[in-house]
Amino acid sequence: MKVRGLRWWIISLIGVATIINYVDRSAINILWPYIYKEFGIADADNKSALALITTFFMIAYALGQTFTGKLMDAVGTRIGMTVSIVGWSISIALHAFAKSLLSFNIFRFMLGFSEAGNWPGATKNNAEWFPPRERAIAQGIFGAGASLGSVISAPIIALLYIAFGWKATFLLIAGLGLIWVIPWLIVNKATPDKHPWITEEERQHILSRSPLQEGKVSADDAPVLTWKELLKFRNTWGIIMGRFFIDPVWWLFVTWLPTFLKESFQFDIKQIGAFTWVPYLFAAIGSLAGGYFSSYLIKQGSDAEKARKTAIAVGSAIMLTALVAIVYQLSSLKETPMFAMVLIGITLFGFQFLIGNIQTLPSDYFNGKNVGTVAGMAGTAAVVGTILTTWAVPVITQTSYSSFFILAAVMVPLSWLSVKYITTRKVKILNK
Repeated sequence: MKVRGLRWWIISLIGVATIINYVDRSAINILWPYIYKEFGIADADNKSALALITTFFMIAYALGQTFTGKLMDAVGTRIGMTVSIVGWSISIALHAFAKSLLSFNIFRFMLGFSEAGNWPGATKNNAEWFPPRERAIAQGIFGAGASLGSVISAPIIALLYIAFGWKATFLLIAGLGLIWVIPWLIVNKATPDKHPWITEEERQHILSRSPLQEGKVSADDAPVLTWKELLKFRNTWGIIMGRFFIDPVWWLFVTWLPTFLKESFQFDIKQIGAFTWVPYLFAAIGSLAGGYFSSYLIKQGSDAEKARKTAIAVGSAIMLTALVAIVYQLSSLKETPMFAMVLIGITLFGFQFLIGNIQTLPSDYFNGKNVGTVAGMAGTAAVVGTILTTWAVPVITQTSYSSFFILAAVMVPLSWLSVKYITTRKVKILNK
């Protein structure tokens, strides 16, 4: 049996896994403003408690990014992604049995460690299944999964909570990941050079070389570099620092948007479900647009590296413009919550426009045996930055959320400058 366009089936499954990933991780942020009193937590302490829960998740997520990056390079994405999603499905199910803040922290740690594998796994998968000129589009589809997961999670979780309560909500969403494993193992039988279902035309298309790959040794012949060796490269640091500064902006909204809406607009959980999907719809569109934009530039003759950096610059400009507008209009936005959602949506549109291109850089600069490792290191750096901003939020939002949006705005140009720092000496790096 031959399947035309097999690579698109593979990335579609990765996209679905990412949707499930975000439904699972978003549940606590959506439910928390309405369940924290069940654990004896006072109103004045609820944001600090959520910051603590998020920190346990993010510490595990940081460790998991680096560990699972190595795992994906060692066992491949077929087994690596399976291990990851089974692990996080079990972890989210255990949330239903939480009895205290401590048990929540333990289960969030487990969830963060296992969910981390989705990102280096997706990056490595795209390096295996897509030629360089299509990788940003593939990364955009994967990124759109994160946004769509956030779009559907708020209404789904709100409805499940209203109908069944918070414990059953965690159990029901846990089943999604376990179901996903079945088609993944059936469709993703092997890499494209060995897959029995792939057409010869698609095999040659995937394995074809581009100008970006000139002088690049094959994945089979290239050495596997250690973390220490990879950190000697300027490229590695540019990718790491770009993620360190930009990812916290996304997480500021993923973690704190429901709390922001409850405190600033006095939303109940039905209104949270009705409004919070809007920004993430913008984000999903931005993810696809960013991937298409850089791929279009490559097709027009632009160097892949230049195309990625142009897309990153455009996304940064969009984000910064929207964040400055929010800071300037924040006091009046309380009267127009939908306009606030649109401005936040534009911010997340810009984020997703650029993040897929940053995430594609490891596969552009490094060979297949090191892609997952570099992506994992960058993911760890992103989490470290996120932990720092997570703990800053309860302090800077005691009287107003202005500092919240100013913090986000400052991070954007710092990320852009980090990416600009990346060198263009690809051949020497890839043949070391």
